[in-house]
Amino acid sequence: MNSTVKVALAQVDLAVGAVKANTRKIIDYAHRARDELQADLVVFPELSICGYPPEDLLFHAGLRKRTEEAVAEIREAVRGITVLIGYPEYVDDDIYNSCGVFADGELLCAYRKQLLPNYRVFDEERYFTAGTEAAVFPLNGIRVGLVICEDAWRPGPIAAARSAGAECIISINGSPYDTEAQRRREARLLARVDESGIPVVYLNMVGGQDELVFDGGSMAIDAAGDIRFRAPAFEEGLHAIDLRATNTGVEVERASTADHLSLEQSVYSALVTGTRDYVDKHGFSGVVMGLSGGIDSALVLAVACDALGPDRVRAVMMPFRYTSTMSQEDAARQAATLGVQYDVIPIEPIYEATVSQLAPVFEGREEDVTEENIQARVRGLLLMAISNKTGRMLLTTGNKSEMAVGYATLYGDMAGGFAPIKDCPKTLVYELARHRNASGEVIPDRVITREPSAELRADQKDSDSLPDYDVLDPILAAFIEEDLSVDEIAARGFDRETVIRVLEMVRRNEYKRRQAPPGIRISSRAFGRDWRYPITSGYRFPG
Repeated sequence: MNSTVKVALAQVDLAVGAVKANTRKIIDYAHRARDELQADLVVFPELSICGYPPEDLLFHAGLRKRTEEAVAEIREAVRGITVLIGYPEYVDDDIYNSCGVFADGELLCAYRKQLLPNYRVFDEERYFTAGTEAAVFPLNGIRVGLVICEDAWRPGPIAAARSAGAECIISINGSPYDTEAQRRREARLLARVDESGIPVVYLNMVGGQDELVFDGGSMAIDAAGDIRFRAPAFEEGLHAIDLRATNTGVEVERASTADHLSLEQSVYSALVTGTRDYVDKHGFSGVVMGLSGGIDSALVLAVACDALGPDRVRAVMMPFRYTSTMSQEDAARQAATLGVQYDVIPIEPIYEATVSQLAPVFEGREEDVTEENIQARVRGLLLMAISNKTGRMLLTTGNKSEMAVGYATLYGDMAGGFAPIKDCPKTLVYELARHRNASGEVIPDRVITREPSAELRADQKDSDSLPDYDVLDPILAAFIEEDLSVDEIAARGFDRETVIRVLEMVRRNEYKRRQAPPGIRISSRAFGRDWRYPITSGYRFPG
């Protein structure tokens, strides 16, 4: 007994709702797998026809019709190779997260996802009905079992497929990136292999979808728990692996095994991927952004250029009386280094006109944060006007630390269409800037080494209003990502009153975050779809 199945893994970037484009891509990759790789089976990701996650688009009758037409088109168009595709399956009033295996126009096998994730960014129980049956099909003498994403994370479905006769497992996925995602995936798959004693072939998608980024990391693990193949992260590709039937079971032939990325490499790749896909999938010609001479906008500019190319990026410096010469010099230098279109628009005249008009209303009141916010809102006005006139999307430059404690201005620096570093704490922003400069300085060094300041008043420093970021960021991570109490966070060595102060700032500024643009999720819990704290709440810290 020495049968072989050559499996082509299509680690592809698909777009939610773009059924026709996704279908063309599936057919094209299937033909490439057949003609270039001589593959027996080509595999596509979870819900590949409609993209993942389709959310409430699933309820639209038009999507049902387009999906059914696409399945029929793929079924007829792909010949000479077996194809595995994911799609929403509509049966009366139920919707299943399903996949089908087709060969020369015939349905060989169908499977419905059994475990529906309903935590963090996932709410599949809102949309899908759970399947109940294992699915196994023969190919070249090897019996292949099917699972979809969550089915492989917990015991049950793979064991059921093994009991139904599966000699190996193929798992199709829509598993989004966070900094620990690949480590978790490999640990869980190794546990399933240890339980079942059979190999697992794992396919994930790549690309950005709103707040989510998919990093690929497709892999094949043999029955002994050895990772025999790993695809490069964040890269589209068509990868071949061979499964060989022997007298002792199915073996996975060794193929290329891409290295794990470092934290900085993976996060930076996620930012580039998410920014590129958000801009391109929305059809924008490019982006515009404010460039202040500070670390946050410097990093966003580097990301935007790497994502889109400098010819599609426009940076605007908007100096005021508090803008230092250093900031103006550094912004101009970075713009020149990267080769982007660069404009300088002083905001003093607009600011003075605004304050003059408000003078009768403000009479008798001292200057305070209101005047600082006017500066930020004047800048937001100018940037939005450029965005409207040029058709370029406005990128915002706020980081997670600022979003958490409200160190940002509504309708000012928060105004825009997309926030690339929204989930990056300030300390990580510095690490990412150093990482980007490692291959050649594009961010002036003193932008990284100088003390951070919003430059909205004379001699202003972030530390005037906030704890040092080395203190602030771990407190925020403990609360946001681990849900720890004041006492639990203080027990890690932080001053209790500082912890209370920080958590109260987070609580008070929920209304701002609800009005912020979407941004790329890189942590286990980002502000957005997996953060649902109430705006109106009587809860106070400590607690």
